[in-house]
Amino acid sequence: MEKTLRIRRQENPFSEAYFEEYKVPYDDNTTIAVALLNLTEEQLKDRDPAHSFRPVAFDHSCHQKRCGACAMVINDRPALACDTRLSSFSEDVIKIEPLKKFPVILDLLCDRSSVFERLKDLKVWIEGDSGLQGEEISYEATRCIKCGLCLEVCPNFYREGRFGGMAAMAEQAALLAKIPPEQRNAAARNYRKSVFAGCGKSLACRDICPVKLDIEELLVRSNAAAIWKRWLKYQETGVIGFCKGG
Repeated sequence: MEKTLRIRRQENPFSEAYFEEYKVPYDDNTTIAVALLNLTEEQLKDRDPAHSFRPVAFDHSCHQKRCGACAMVINDRPALACDTRLSSFSEDVIKIEPLKKFPVILDLLCDRSSVFERLKDLKVWIEGDSGLQGEEISYEATRCIKCGLCLEVCPNFYREGRFGGMAAMAEQAALLAKIPPEQRNAAARNYRKSVFAGCGKSLACRDICPVKLDIEELLVRSNAAAIWKRWLKYQETGVIGFCKGG
């Protein structure tokens, strides 16, 4: 069996993008990642005299849906290449493009460093002993693999904006679940600015997440810790602050 991969290629961040097509053999278990890696020199060379031979560049590592490196747009839908089988498409031609909300470095390879830089800015770590509170929700949050698919489909995320999307929310949900009370004010303030204020609750992220995080539960629990307990305290006392333990 054969299908055609129509791949968006780009020589460098400043050059014009172009598409090339390659016929590839496949069986029921062949993934997009495997098909890209198996493209041979014979298939790749002489496609266009203006472009010299080189393999298709894309990020990949675990090939087990654990690292999130191989995120890309496949037939107009963000997905992990290692988790997408050619046999799942009825079309004979499969279009493959890089994520569109991040700068392209080469071919399907994008610069997603802004996701991790944003997490550094948010200081999503605990100083000192966290204790054992919040273990269940913290575990759920840490299953996020930072692939960026949620950001690709989010109508409110853009790279230069303050809203960090669900990639930032997951880290902050884990933090809010485990952080000691004396450190919670700063963490909650960061959450309100970087997640709550920007999230429109479209939940497009829920449907695209490859590890099927319980995003609604993470949002509910995080909003309770960072927003609503603070509001209830204000209603009771007229003083902006947090309820004890919240």
